[in-house]
Amino acid sequence: MLDRGAPASSARTLRLMALIGYDEALALLSAGIEPLEGETIALAQAQGRVLAAPVTARISFPAGDASAMDGIAVRDADVTPGTAVRLIGTSYAGQPFSGTLGSGEGVRIFTGALLPDGADRVIMQEHVRFEDDLAHVGEGYGPGWHVRRAGEDFGKGDLLLPAGCLMGTGQLLCAAGGDVGEIMAVRRPRVRILATGSELVEPGEAAAHAATIPDSVSPAIAALVCNWGGEVVDRTRLPDDLPALAAWAGEALADADVIVVTGGASVGARDFAQAMFADAPLEPVFSKVAIKPGKPVWIARSGKTRIVGLPGNPSSALVTARLFLAPLLAALGGRPMAVALDWQDRKVEADPRQDGDREVFLIAETVGGTVRPVSRQNSGGQSQWALANCLLRSARSRQDSDGTWKVPCLPF
Repeated sequence: MLDRGAPASSARTLRLMALIGYDEALALLSAGIEPLEGETIALAQAQGRVLAAPVTARISFPAGDASAMDGIAVRDADVTPGTAVRLIGTSYAGQPFSGTLGSGEGVRIFTGALLPDGADRVIMQEHVRFEDDLAHVGEGYGPGWHVRRAGEDFGKGDLLLPAGCLMGTGQLLCAAGGDVGEIMAVRRPRVRILATGSELVEPGEAAAHAATIPDSVSPAIAALVCNWGGEVVDRTRLPDDLPALAAWAGEALADADVIVVTGGASVGARDFAQAMFADAPLEPVFSKVAIKPGKPVWIARSGKTRIVGLPGNPSSALVTARLFLAPLLAALGGRPMAVALDWQDRKVEADPRQDGDREVFLIAETVGGTVRPVSRQNSGGQSQWALANCLLRSARSRQDSDGTWKVPCLPF
């Protein structure tokens, strides 16, 4: 294998690296990955982002003692079953009663409203009979005081969410409740996608052009990038023209965190996916992995930019993107790589192990409580993806004592 301490300044170095296994490729990929820097964004834009800094409450909640029920606010010492208190006002959520409660007095109160000064409990309206300005307290109004104490949920300055937290619906609720309008989030990886091949055209145009095929790979890769927290800033198709490809590569290296190149990773006369970076100081991570499909996948670095070379065959490209690009994006976006590699043992209908010198990843679909490899496993195929929703790592299959087969499954 290539000496990691040796200079690696040309794309040719990538071609000289030995074929390695999947786990070794992942280990090389993970080395030196750090989350991108933080940026301040509005809370409304925080869904799916990772916190670069903790979130603390800007207020206490509740801000003061507040009612948990509709009813009357009273002084507990004044009330027994059968007591009548004189109502002196009303307290609404957002419009509290401004006076002070005296002996024998009560305030009509609604859920979420602040208790007036002098009150210490709320009696539910189900236990109260109203008559003009009097409120008669009935029997069995219960032991509950129905008061949410000031700061009961959290106090001003309390930690609500730690750095590294993934913002979902619950986390948004928590931050908003603490009066937080902005957060510091890990910047989303900026991704440029290039589909190489003179035969490729935009989907919808191939029927009108002989000898062309629709570019199905780059739209799918763009969707995967978005699913794993990346930002697609450019998706381009270019013909097999080395000067044009090299010019695009120079521009992309200037502002992208990740460059994804599909196709052109073989040894043909017009396979330029690696040669297009010949002028860049590339440091190879790995080139070619002993997996099927997707052997030609390669990854390199140029400064802080990662270049991911995916096979041109649609199925191979999608499999390798899920295996390598998804964890890369997760890590750059502030999450552990492991969140994108959450293999779970699932039942399969039969032993899926495959013979050969490369580890096989099978495209599969979920059927009830089991998973089943799709009938077509063609690396250049596309129709099988209409049903597929996971990958099976066939080499890790095992048979339980009850005779059922289990295999690690990775959702798409």
